[in-house]
Amino acid sequence: MSSTSVPVRPGAGEGSGASRGRLADLAAYAGVSEATVSRVLNDKPGVAVATRQAVLTAVDVLGYERPSKLSRNSAGLVGLITPELTNPVFPMFAQSIETQMAAAGFTPVLCTQTPGGVHEDEYVQMLLDRGVSAMVFVSGYHADSRAGVERYAALRERGLPIALVNGYREGIDATFISHDDHASMRVAVRHLRDLGHTRIGFATGPARYVPVQRRIEGFREAMADLVTGGQGGEPVDLDELICTTLFSVEGGAAAGRQLIEAGATGIICGSDVMALGVFRAATQLGKRVPDDLSVVGGDDVPFMTFVDPPLTTVRMDVMGMAEAAVTAVLEEIAGEPVDRREYLFDPELILRESTGPAPR
Repeated sequence: MSSTSVPVRPGAGEGSGASRGRLADLAAYAGVSEATVSRVLNDKPGVAVATRQAVLTAVDVLGYERPSKLSRNSAGLVGLITPELTNPVFPMFAQSIETQMAAAGFTPVLCTQTPGGVHEDEYVQMLLDRGVSAMVFVSGYHADSRAGVERYAALRERGLPIALVNGYREGIDATFISHDDHASMRVAVRHLRDLGHTRIGFATGPARYVPVQRRIEGFREAMADLVTGGQGGEPVDLDELICTTLFSVEGGAAAGRQLIEAGATGIICGSDVMALGVFRAATQLGKRVPDDLSVVGGDDVPFMTFVDPPLTTVRMDVMGMAEAAVTAVLEEIAGEPVDRREYLFDPELILRESTGPAPR
C-alpha cells in the first residue's frame, strides 16, 4: 500500500484511464462494483450505510484523498486487530466494534491475523503510518502470557488510546475489557453438578493464554467448592479431567476422546467450536449427547442453535464488551478522563438440549 495521498476524482484531472484504475482498486478492496464506488465518491443517494462506509474505508486505507465533500468531520481512522476469523466469536466482535465506530464517525480499519501472515506488530506499524486515532486489540499478544508487553507500553508512551479485549496483563496502562472467566466456570460446573454429574471434564485451548489460565483456575475452584461445600461431590483427580489443546474442532475432538476415556460424563468446553469437536468424539466412541455425555460450550455463537442437539453454552457478552471498548477509546480521543483498568463482564448460561441428567 502506498503512504502517499492521491486525489480520487473519477473522470477528471489525470485522465479517465488512471481514474478507472483507482475505481477498480477501491471496488476490489471494498468488495463492491465500480459503479457503487463512483456513487459514494460523488455523494449520490441509494447506497447502504455499511456499503458507503466500506468504500470510504478503502479510500483511507489505500492512501487516496477523499473528495472535499466527503472529508471526515471526526478524528479519522481507528485500528481493529483481531485473530483469524475462523472462530465465529471474532467476526462477532469485529462487526460490533466496526458498527459502533462507524456510527461515531470514525473509519474502522480491520486487520486480521492468520498463521504465517502479517504479524500484529506489522499491523500496528501500518496503522501508525496511517495516523490512526486509536487501536482496539481483540485477543492479541496481550492475551499470550509468553509475549512481552513492551509493544503496548510503547503505544501508550505515544499517547495513543488503546483498548485490550480478553487478556489482562500487568504493566500496561490501558483499558482492559474481559469476559469473567472464573464466573463462567462456576455457572457451568454448577449446572452439571445440579444434573448429577460428578466426573466433569474441561476441554480448552493452549495454557499460555491468560483467559485459559483463568478458566482453569475457575474450574478447579468451582469443583473444589462443590466438594467442600457439601454439594454432593466427591474428590476427583482434576489433572486427568483438564485437557489443553487447540481452539478448533480438531482440538475439541482430541480433548473429547481423552476426557471420555477418563470417565467424564460432562464436558465443559473453552469455545463453541471445541464443543463441536467433542460432539464428533462422542459419536466416534458410541456416546449419545446428552444421554451418555453432557456438553457445555463457551461463547454462544449464532449457529449453535442449529446443531444436533442444540448446544448449552456460556454466553460471552460480545455486544456489551465491544461497546465498552469503543466507548473507552472514543472518550480518550475526546480528551475525557478515562479510568484505565480491567472491566469484567458477567457470563450467562444458555440452556439448550446438549446437557441432561448424569447417566446411571
